[in-house]
Amino acid sequence: MKTIQSIPTWVKGQAVTATIFNLRPIGGELFQSASFYYSLLDSDLVMVAEGNLTMSGEAYLEWGNDDEYAYNWGAEQLNLVITGDYVAPVIESVNEPIVDTLNEVIEPIVNESLTVED
Repeated sequence: MKTIQSIPTWVKGQAVTATIFNLRPIGGELFQSASFYYSLLDSDLVMVAEGNLTMSGEAYLEWGNDDEYAYNWGAEQLNLVITGDYVAPVIESVNEPIVDTLNEVIEPIVNESLTVED
């Protein structure tokens, strides 16, 4: 995925801004063309727009399965300005491993169910 120059638009009655461009190959005709699915996303990775593009002719011959070439070609077709690679936000780690936390919750329940009353 790539970051792009912001594109303000209107989706379902809401003003939204696309800032991320995703492109992936979905098919094509060998030695003839390639089909791509694209999506434009906002900063929360909510889809703003989507569609398909078909690369053929000279562009297809130059592509050679190069991701950068495909992204640049797709951006040109959609009049987008790529500003960089998308980097997913880092999620802060939890202080305790989740396994320890689950064990703390489950252990008393298991011990209680194993206690036999006379």
